[in-house]
Amino acid sequence: MAATDWFYPFPPLQAGTLLKRYKRFFADIELDSGEVITAHCPNTGPMTGICHLGGRVMVSHNPSPKRKLAYTWELAEVNDTVSTWAGTNTALPNRVMKSVLEARLIPELGDYDAIQPEVRYGHDGKSRIDFVVSRQDGSPPTYIEIKNTTWAKGTLALFPDTVTTRGQKHLRELRDLIPTAKAAMVYFINRGDCTDFAPGDEADPTYGDLLRQAMAAGVQVLPCRFEITPQGLRYLGLAPLRLSTPGNICRI
Repeated sequence: MAATDWFYPFPPLQAGTLLKRYKRFFADIELDSGEVITAHCPNTGPMTGICHLGGRVMVSHNPSPKRKLAYTWELAEVNDTVSTWAGTNTALPNRVMKSVLEARLIPELGDYDAIQPEVRYGHDGKSRIDFVVSRQDGSPPTYIEIKNTTWAKGTLALFPDTVTTRGQKHLRELRDLIPTAKAAMVYFINRGDCTDFAPGDEADPTYGDLLRQAMAAGVQVLPCRFEITPQGLRYLGLAPLRLSTPGNICRI
């Protein structure tokens, strides 16, 4: 499938205004109908640059006796350069990337016959990698970790937006897979106004150092750009990777 033909649809979304986010998982939102609802916020991070009180948001509605909250906060409107939407649901990137992998939209990953989600790996066997893609010919499989990325400065996407010991651990484990297996770190740029990617050294310099070490060891870094609309997502290809200084841009 050509990337131009690929589209990941959202369910019908409702628009509203963010009133408050609290206890990490809760957001009070006034819908355009005037109703005030409490939505689940499926994002444990600080949501730097995309969580604005009084900002426009989009929510999905999934009433079920198994759910405490019927609404889920899906999108936030950001206006750093031009008005655009950013994804707030950190569970979404893995679902979208499964579709991207099935459509073979990232040629940098090479050919593969099988896609396995949530595979145990690491020294203690307690970590889970998001996906492993492999071939039946016995060639080394590729382990793929996915990171939702919404922090930006202008058109530069950055990850992480806070210190992440878990993310540091993932980089070390990916690096240690080489050369027995292949490894790829996918940064899911969950907003359409970013054209380049860089490690968030300002937020977590250790993570930035580990990312550079992992790249030097052979880990692929794949910053994947997406156009986000209330209707769904389109894959825009890879973003150039910017390291160290603004003038040092390396296209992967």
